[in-house]
Amino acid sequence: MSEDLELPFQPDNQLTEVMRLRVQSLQQRGQKRQDGERLLLPNEAVYRLDFSKQSLRFSRWTVQLAQAGHLTITATSQLWTPDLTNLMTRQLLEPAGVFWRAPTDSRNAPVRCYEADTHEFGERIAELAMVRKVMYFLFAFAEGCSPETMDCSITFKVDR
Repeated sequence: MSEDLELPFQPDNQLTEVMRLRVQSLQQRGQKRQDGERLLLPNEAVYRLDFSKQSLRFSRWTVQLAQAGHLTITATSQLWTPDLTNLMTRQLLEPAGVFWRAPTDSRNAPVRCYEADTHEFGERIAELAMVRKVMYFLFAFAEGCSPETMDCSITFKVDR
């Protein structure tokens, strides 16, 4: 027997602000990023998943976009602590989860995605959950999507 465990992605406003301050600091000083460093773009924010259980099997994504737009979710592979280290490009996992709603889609139409990639992405998250209590993600909002118009969670199966 197994039960469903739905985990909502939570915005990490403090971490997002730290990353924005890093970009500001570099711009103010006229410095360049470190080789391989990944800076937060203006349309990106940091989100997190907190795992209450470690032994999970990926089940499905639940992504709701209130209007036309494009959402890309990229996971970080490291237990990332930006107060100690900068985010490096090599720490970003592939594939990313890409979800969108086209302007021509009806309000009731499901959100579109690259199914094979999002399924593989969900499985990778489940694998990492075995050794993590928390995982961080970069959410990139485009084409009308914003944190206010998006709701996202991931559901896993948990064996009893």
